[in-house]
Amino acid sequence: MSAENVHHETGLLAEDPSHVEGTDVEAATLEAAVLDSAYADADTDAGTDFDTDADADSADSVPVAGPEPAPAPSTGTISAERIAVKALEHRLLGGDRKLRRREVAAGAGLSLLSARKLWRALGFPNLGDEDVAFTERDQSALNTIVGQVRSGKLTEEAAISVTRAIGQMTDRMVVWQIEALVEDMVHQQGVPDSVARKRLVNELPSLVDALEEMLLYSWRRQLNAGIQRLAVRAEAGLQSSEEGREGDEDDTPLPLARAVGFADLVSYTSLSRRMNEKTLAQLVQRFENKCAEIISVGGGRLVKTVGDEVLYIAETPAAGAEISLALCQAFTEDEILPQARVAMVWGRILSRLGDIYGPTVNLAARLTALADPGTVLVDSMTAAALEQDERFVLLPRPAEDVRGFGEIHPVQLQRGSGRGLVLD
Repeated sequence: MSAENVHHETGLLAEDPSHVEGTDVEAATLEAAVLDSAYADADTDAGTDFDTDADADSADSVPVAGPEPAPAPSTGTISAERIAVKALEHRLLGGDRKLRRREVAAGAGLSLLSARKLWRALGFPNLGDEDVAFTERDQSALNTIVGQVRSGKLTEEAAISVTRAIGQMTDRMVVWQIEALVEDMVHQQGVPDSVARKRLVNELPSLVDALEEMLLYSWRRQLNAGIQRLAVRAEAGLQSSEEGREGDEDDTPLPLARAVGFADLVSYTSLSRRMNEKTLAQLVQRFENKCAEIISVGGGRLVKTVGDEVLYIAETPAAGAEISLALCQAFTEDEILPQARVAMVWGRILSRLGDIYGPTVNLAARLTALADPGTVLVDSMTAAALEQDERFVLLPRPAEDVRGFGEIHPVQLQRGSGRGLVLD
């Protein structure tokens, strides 16, 4: 089998070999199993969880040897809780589960391997050939994304990347929403966590439509904001990105000029050890809420939070400086949260998978560790971009030897004239 054929069979445009005229089904099945294993080895760096078994499709449905468990006694009735779960599933999935994975793949004209690549990008677990797990809505969704590839609007790589983004973001969103609703029920109704989780099943049907509407609304607004960032590049950002180098906007190794900031809570680890679950949850939620609000008001984007640390970006050095000072002040004045160390660096980054990468990000992280509690540090290049702005005061600090960067010259950023960010 040639390399060209391997590439074709593992692509999203490949058809189910069992539906190709004149194909020996058993040989095609064996070939698909070999390709499945080969693709797993070749594409693990893309972050997709491919099977590594020689015949992964068959392994999904082969039971492990051992004594068969005794059948559970039938009660003859179904609990009200189970009925509620089933009804909610029917509503969310758009119908009953009545399709097997090979049937859904064949309905889209795909090999099972190709369909699995998309399902795994969405975060679906492995299923066996005999598992009746899919609905007609699953079929429609698969047809939708495959149609974008076949029409030439998306490449296979782009389709999988976009699909993975949807899967990962919605997974995190759903977990977040469920935990928020459970926590609210515990607080408002005075019930244990386990009771609240069971009650939520009955509460969710009245919330589904509203949550779905807000999801679509937010996605459209966020997409529009992303388009504005693409189409309307801030003049101050363009000017600052050209300082300290030769050439123009299109000749740089990294495409985006951004202000990259970190805010790190002081003594979070020792504090968390002394807190119970409820108090720690409130602290984390307060931290994330405050960060999200300030960064949003400042026109930046919250890239991610990791425990006691938040990573954010802004379009211009001034916007990044305003956000950084506002975060530092907010944590200093907060009666519950500890102070924060904050650092911000203006430079070039690579944006991928919803995250950001590059030396600018690493330098901002290093500077955060050097900052004193309740202060903001920037590097000398960022300070040069801000020195003519009366809203900021820049105080040079002694040079520091930083791993991976050598000697750098930190500068402490302080508030100058003006009110700074105004939070409603």
